[in-house]
Formats: sequence, structure tokens, C-alpha cells
Amino acid sequence: MTDTTEAVDLRSLVPAQRHAKIFQLVHALEPGKAFELINDHDPKPLYYQLEAEYPGQFSWTYREQGPEAWRVEIGKIEQAA
Repeated sequence: MTDTTEAVDLRSLVPAQRHAKIFQLVHALEPGKAFELINDHDPKPLYYQLEAEYPGQFSWTYREQGPEAWRVEIGKIEQAA
């Protein structure tokens, strides 16, 4: 189980800034920690990008799936340290 430390609402960012922000947060995560991403659409393409960059090192759990907001908990798996 991961420890969710913050919620990050991407809806106020322009789309070009969103993925860079998420990669920054994932890179900085300590093992066993997580954050909640809040977006205005399904961020599934981001999942595939993260899996390519950090294979097997993060968790991805939907908390809400639209239609107004999508919430996903993204965590760094402890053994990935």
C-alpha cells in the first residue's frame, strides 16, 4: 500500500505542461509514496508513457473515472528503489 502525499489537479495547467509536471512528480517520488492526479480526461496515454520510462516501478490506480474528473493514484513501488 502506498502513502498518498498530495493531490495534483492538472485541470488548471495547459495541456502542454501536464505530462512534464507528472514526470517531474513521478521522478521525485520516494518508494512507497504516491500522489493523486486529477484530470479532465482519462490520462491512460500517460500510463503507457510512464511504463516505458519506469517499467514496473510505479502503481496506477483509478479512484474516479469521469465524466467530470478522472482521479488516479500514482505511486512508486517500494522494491523499485
